[in-house]
Amino acid sequence: MPLSKDAMLLMKEPLPTAQAPLPWILPSLFAAFNVVLLILLSGLFFAFPCRWLAQNGEWAFPIITSLLFVLTFFSLISLNFSDPGILHRGSDDHGPMMVHVVWVNHRAFRLQWCGKCCFHRPPRTYHCPWCNICVEDFDHHCKWVNNCIGHRNFRLFMLLVLSLCLYSGAVLVSCLVYLVHTTHLPFSTDKAIAIVVTVPATGFLVPLFLLLLIQAMSVSTAERSYEGKCRYLQGYNPFDQGCVSNWYLSICAPLGPKYMAKAVWLQRVVQHDWVPLQNLHLHTPTCPSPPSTPTLPRQSPQPQTPSPYKSGKGLPGSGEISSLQEARGLR
Repeated sequence: MPLSKDAMLLMKEPLPTAQAPLPWILPSLFAAFNVVLLILLSGLFFAFPCRWLAQNGEWAFPIITSLLFVLTFFSLISLNFSDPGILHRGSDDHGPMMVHVVWVNHRAFRLQWCGKCCFHRPPRTYHCPWCNICVEDFDHHCKWVNNCIGHRNFRLFMLLVLSLCLYSGAVLVSCLVYLVHTTHLPFSTDKAIAIVVTVPATGFLVPLFLLLLIQAMSVSTAERSYEGKCRYLQGYNPFDQGCVSNWYLSICAPLGPKYMAKAVWLQRVVQHDWVPLQNLHLHTPTCPSPPSTPTLPRQSPQPQTPSPYKSGKGLPGSGEISSLQEARGLR
């Protein structure tokens, strides 16, 4: 039976086709290599030029570089294992044929359906093809740490970029001071190691400083990196609440509870109630029901779990939640 004209209008975007999962071993090895590279170069720096500076009374350089190294290493490891803001909530009663619209500062956004996560994505939520997850307030996928940058770990990313800039600059200055103080001495292993450390420190400092500057401008204007590629925000930016408010929402605002906590709790069951694939109709894709825990015989049907995207409730946990108005239906 052919679809009606109204139904065709609802299917504005086709469902995403199934793609083979991307290999995960190479990005993980690359992220681990970055950690090893940081430790190796730092070890060479502290063992040779920094040791000479400490032995000759220049204690300011070892103390400052040590503190910056600890901050850099902590932010790098934390960002590797951080939660970017994973949204994983399947919908039982809603599907891709339904339309949900939310308003952000008098700007309408149609919630796009994610066929892999089975729910309507809030504004600024994107399904990362590398991690195969939907991330709230998605900014970009950082291959250096093999993790997405989103609502929950964006401040860690900014801390990592800032600490790397300061640490690279401190290492560069320390090596230059060491080379200036040892110009009268013959060429030695310490000088060779200082030159070896100075080259990557200089090479990383320039792009890191440019990245920090770009990210600071993006935070000030409430923009995201992936929005520059798709350019779906035509005209004014409804998420922009002023420079001061944008920095507060991105860096200082409370993050709220993790969304994966309830999803993990729902998976702690003995039996699973999955819908067989051969019983699914091709034109009516549905999502599997959440597993039911063994309980006593029910006398009355249990109420359904309230959906976080119903009308009258703002979007969950976003940094722009204060600007979201009550969801309205299409007219």
